[in-house]
Amino acid sequence: MDIRPIRTEDDYDWALGEIARYFEAQPEPGTPDGDRFDVLAALIEDYETRHWPIEPVDPIDAIRYRMETGGFRQADLARLLGSRSRASEILNRKRPLTIDMAWRLHKEWKIPAEALIVPYHTGT
Repeated sequence: MDIRPIRTEDDYDWALGEIARYFEAQPEPGTPDGDRFDVLAALIEDYETRHWPIEPVDPIDAIRYRMETGGFRQADLARLLGSRSRASEILNRKRPLTIDMAWRLHKEWKIPAEALIVPYHTGT
């Protein structure tokens, strides 16, 4: 199996070129090509995670994004959270989300739960 560690951008580019050929005809798992594909994918993912980590999404930004993409208004958030003032306090970072609020947002608006439970700055 012709695979090497990914230590540099050139190694990374090589690995991307190698794995690209499998995208149109993915190999069967358990075959030599399937094993090569899995190893290349793991190496590439590790390199990308180390060099370009993705920061967790801010919960309030996640809520605002969902409002924008889902056509929700602050009044919809107020109905979900129980009051207009609570919705306003959440959006203005004056009140933290509770686990119950996060759960409702996850269930009703399909916001990933992990995006809602990340610690974030509030004015409290």
